[in-house]
Amino acid sequence: MSLPRHAQTGPVPEATVLEGLPPVREVSAAEVAARISGGPRLVVLDDDPTGTQTVADVPVLTSWTVDDLRWALRQDSSAFFVLTNTRSLSPEDAAARNREVVRALREAAAAEGTDFVLASRGDSTLRGHFPLETDVLTEELGAVDGVVLVPAYIEAGRLTVGSRHWMRTADGLLPVGESEFARDATFGYRNSSLPDWVEEKTGGRVPADEVLRITLDDLRGGGPSHTARLLSSSSGGRTAVVDAVCDDDLRVLALALAEAESNGTRLLYRVGPSFVRARAGQAGRAPLTAAELRPLRGDAPHGLIAVGSHVSLTTRQLDRLRERGQIAEYELDVALLLDEDRVRDAHIAEVAAAAAGALETTDAVIRTSRTLVTGADADDSLAISRRVSAALVEAVRQVNATRRPAFVIAKGGITSSDTATHGLQIRRAWARGTLLPGIVSLWEPVDGPAAGIPYIVFAGNVGGPDALADALELLRSP
Repeated sequence: MSLPRHAQTGPVPEATVLEGLPPVREVSAAEVAARISGGPRLVVLDDDPTGTQTVADVPVLTSWTVDDLRWALRQDSSAFFVLTNTRSLSPEDAAARNREVVRALREAAAAEGTDFVLASRGDSTLRGHFPLETDVLTEELGAVDGVVLVPAYIEAGRLTVGSRHWMRTADGLLPVGESEFARDATFGYRNSSLPDWVEEKTGGRVPADEVLRITLDDLRGGGPSHTARLLSSSSGGRTAVVDAVCDDDLRVLALALAEAESNGTRLLYRVGPSFVRARAGQAGRAPLTAAELRPLRGDAPHGLIAVGSHVSLTTRQLDRLRERGQIAEYELDVALLLDEDRVRDAHIAEVAAAAAGALETTDAVIRTSRTLVTGADADDSLAISRRVSAALVEAVRQVNATRRPAFVIAKGGITSSDTATHGLQIRRAWARGTLLPGIVSLWEPVDGPAAGIPYIVFAGNVGGPDALADALELLRSP
């Protein structure tokens, strides 16, 4: 389907977008696992903690000291995540953090006598610090031949066809450039065509017609060797954009990447969540069952839900959660959180104390007020988001210090990251699987005050209206 730049289409029937595609080339996860065995470790620098939602039994770090990285490199896993949370940082701080992580990683890998390949994990709706992060990583790694852009997120319906990126809605597939995410106050954009998006985000430094397009014809018709030859033709850090509609497409890509890299091509990945599972040689797994969750749950009778995301989907999910009942709900008023420190601190303490008291008899929700407050510009809006998130996280910390919950659900990307690192002080954990198919990740912390408390990472922009209530119901199962 060919559309001009910025064309406004509205939702398109999914069958129309997928019409005429070549048949799927089936590749098993076992085939990828065998191909990458003994090869470099996949290290995923995750710009918010929701990238783990497609994998299982994978280490996660929220700290990147050399010792932490060496611990992760020693684990029996083909991949691990480092939670950088750079999506919530200013461009300058995001660049500095990426440099810091890679320098520590190089030292850790040398000490362990192993090699690695890097994936910079961004948002499947194209938000985040691109091209800043891949530029910085390229500088730190030395010259790379190509940057491979794969934003697909299969479970959430974020698909790429003909180098155009789509998101599934109730009314059909919507070009992402027409979605609410494209109007993000910090990371907004106009284009749904990935080559045009690259040109837009690079300010014209990378023209759309210089972007390498790897299509479903290449993946399904040409296969791994053909696709590897395309990737190996890259030089000078050329950007490649890759189609994907299903896991098999991504597994063909994974085989092609392994072949190209084994022949000396140096590649850096900028990806959505689904790529990680394919490149790590994992098959999709069914959600965790009540029986599997039971030994992970804390001893307390009730859990805590922290909601910071402001997207409309999260608000609808909160509405459905209220309809199901059996929760106590407490609001952090954003206006008070932006007030002087004395007012702010008193408000946080009051909400935290009320929520901790409620945990004796019911599950408790702490949420920010639903009216989104933005600043004068992108940097100002990001600073407001950071201050509000810090308040929510402090409330979670105070609750956990007073009454340990049976579990903690964090709703929203920045919320999930800050709750993990500051609210619960998690440094090392294992992503054990999902509560819902491919969209809600459960971490098992292995150290700190949250050890023994399942931590559920729930992105703001995924799931249906009942997803939050369904996840809570599963956690409540006896």
